Amino acid sequence: MILCDIGNSNADFFQDGKVWSLSHKDFASFSTKEKVYYICVNDAIKEKLVNKNNFIDLEPYFEFDTIYQGIGIDRIAACSTISEGMIVDAGSAITVDIMAGGMHLGGFILPGLNAYEKAYASISPRLNLAMNPSIALDALPQKTADAISYGVVKSIITLLEITCKDKRIFFHGW
Repeated sequence: MILCDIGNSNADFFQDGKVWSLSHKDFASFSTKEKVYYICVNDAIKEKLVNKNNFIDLEPYFEFDTIYQGIGIDRIAACSTISEGMIVDAGSAITVDIMAGGMHLGGFILPGLNAYEKAYASISPRLNLAMNPSIALDALPQKTADAISYGVVKSIITLLEITCKDKRIFFHGW
């Protein structure tokens, strides 16, 4: 049995204690005779999997208590494992969801770190710099590369701190 989470950028797998990823391009040629139980937020890929009998879509098996409209199966799957707390999934986008008493209270979506990099690059070639997610946040930056990383990371962390209050935080994603 293989478990698979098909996101906006990659397909992530779990089998026999091993984890691996494939780009969407590489996933297109992936084949196996084993059963693959998956969740998928990519409609184009999901359509292609309908005719593969050994690929089983797990989405219909989830029952989830929320009034949130348009929540993705990736967020539903993550939230279904937590009854109390804040779930943060950092991938192509950073999603944040709050669970209380087994009920989904809502959440929000931020760009992922790569999206922030692309946004800065679109402003100016001088801002086309790699993100440093490990930037020190205890002092103001003294160079542009650090200033970009600081602005992104500090704003994300500050928003998470304000939102979580006294809730336990569960992080996942690549």
